[in-house]
Amino acid sequence: MRRFFLPAAVVVSAVIYPMNGLAAPRTFVPDVTFTGSSLTEWHSAGQAEWKAENGEIVGTPKDASGGWLFLDRSYQDVGFVADFKCGVGCRTGVLFRAEKTPDGGMKGIYLSMTEGDVGAYRVTLDANGKELTRSKLGPAGSKRGDPVTYMYEPLPAEAPFVPKFALAPNVNLAPDIPSSRPAGTLHKDGWNELEIIVDASQTKAIVNEGPMTAAAGAAVSDAGKFGPIALFAGGTAEVRYRNVGYKDLNVKTVPKEIVSSHFHIQRLSQLYYAWTAAVADVNRDGVPDVVTGPIYYLGPDYTTTREIYVAESYDPSSQYPRGCMVNFVYDFTGDGWPDEWCATGNNGNGPGVLFVNPRGEARRWDRYVVTPDVYIEESAFRDLYGDGKPGIIMGVPGGTVVYARPDPSAPTKPWVLTPISEPGPWAANNSHGIGTGDINGDGRLDVVTAWGWWEQPPAGVKGVWKYHPVAFGRWGKSQGAAGGAEMGIYDVNGDGLADVVTSLEAHGWGVAWFEQKRSANGEITFERHIIMDNYQTKNAGDVLFTEPHGAAFADIDGDGVKDFIVGKRFMSHFGYNDPDPYGAPVLYYYRVVRNPKAPGGAEFAPELIHNRSGVGSHIVATDLNGDGAADIVTSAAHGTFIFWGTKAGQ
Repeated sequence: MRRFFLPAAVVVSAVIYPMNGLAAPRTFVPDVTFTGSSLTEWHSAGQAEWKAENGEIVGTPKDASGGWLFLDRSYQDVGFVADFKCGVGCRTGVLFRAEKTPDGGMKGIYLSMTEGDVGAYRVTLDANGKELTRSKLGPAGSKRGDPVTYMYEPLPAEAPFVPKFALAPNVNLAPDIPSSRPAGTLHKDGWNELEIIVDASQTKAIVNEGPMTAAAGAAVSDAGKFGPIALFAGGTAEVRYRNVGYKDLNVKTVPKEIVSSHFHIQRLSQLYYAWTAAVADVNRDGVPDVVTGPIYYLGPDYTTTREIYVAESYDPSSQYPRGCMVNFVYDFTGDGWPDEWCATGNNGNGPGVLFVNPRGEARRWDRYVVTPDVYIEESAFRDLYGDGKPGIIMGVPGGTVVYARPDPSAPTKPWVLTPISEPGPWAANNSHGIGTGDINGDGRLDVVTAWGWWEQPPAGVKGVWKYHPVAFGRWGKSQGAAGGAEMGIYDVNGDGLADVVTSLEAHGWGVAWFEQKRSANGEITFERHIIMDNYQTKNAGDVLFTEPHGAAFADIDGDGVKDFIVGKRFMSHFGYNDPDPYGAPVLYYYRVVRNPKAPGGAEFAPELIHNRSGVGSHIVATDLNGDGAADIVTSAAHGTFIFWGTKAGQ
């Protein structure tokens, strides 16, 4: 049995964040949070009086036109947080990049937070702070800069079909997880929690834990380039701000590299090819190889590479890896040579493509579209029926989870799709989270998503599987659908029941395990135990990072219990669309420690593997070199890596 522990200094690493006493989870920790009773670092303009008292900033308009309170420092890319109260008759908002104009006035980007007037605007002011002009900013793009032309575009004519499965009547969704992202709404009375990001050409606002789409815009180049933040008070009633904080987003940090002493790192490539990796003996020499999108690396040295398709590396600040979002390598054609299946496209929206192994010939592999667009960003590869013919569990257009397998007589033709679920949000475009395991202990593998689990029926029973609604995920505050990464189904606490381990928001916060409970009559329920959440929670090992998009499960420490391997996807959506996009791209494993005194009877102890690599959509955990220790393979924005595990005492 192998057991090892990392020193505390390595366990916590460089991703710990202070609590700071903020009212709600934030995308960032402010550089400055206002707590005083003096406005010495601010100045006013226009028709409003401003004062500070006990950490609150109060603005009272002198007339309806209102006035401004300007910060005495300037920013370009900036994050702003505050709570504000704006009652009946009050008008308020926040101005950014308030740049001086030749006529003595100012211009900038104004995010209005007034009931009936929520939006992102270009405004101009005169020398006295009176608003002269206002125009709505255009819709936000998905990128920080200009659109990018991708080399590897699947041809529309290649899509073999779009499956259509009828929605079964009376399908109950999981509690506490709505079918679409809850939008932010203003409270007419009381305090509102506000977070605003102004980054490059984008603005983003989150109010009361939901996005305000009306306040998201693409700032035109002349709206304001560099200048202070300003609060506005107008109308006929006062506005109050508290917990006002701001951060210079132009400042980025790169952590000093840390590698666990229990892993040896091998960087196969520094290029950003894909968000996925797989392991198989591609050239049939008896040694496993590593496959990531367009490239495979030949073992045992993994220094010789060949292309599967034309390899193009990507820029994480503006491009998605279009060629292969998720891949699995297996002999799909039945000729004895492993082939590669890739989910192509952008954000899980692209056809499933089969690349057929040329059986040792020194050339690129032939390409065939075999499944429709892949809607869930995570797919699973398992032998669901136990018949020795594994397939891919995936989401398809129409919102259905299906089991996709080739027809043995025509493996390069469109594959056979067997529906598992009714159509629903669990397989909507860009949804997240999927896993397989025997939930109810009947010996058959079930399928799990962020919305619950589907019970596999006995052999011979036709139709979709029975759905059991459970909220195994949740909606993030800005990007991505509800749910996380690959989901683990195994007995965490040793009580003989299969539990669920998963991240909660692939593009946000949180990982948790769900303890299975059984009633006297055999009814199955789950109790959620948070492992890591946000700035306001006690996180296991005091470790906190965002975007836990890729995960895997393996017995790392040799105690016979699977451990949870998870990390951060770096800059999933370019810039500040996601929480802490530039945070350290960490890779952790959480040791599962069975402890009767812990909630649920188990603890998850984090140990840092590396802080300069991160994860994509899939992580591989396997014994590559046959030494009895689990090795880990990742591929993401910082390249492709092998983390060679070591035995106890080494």
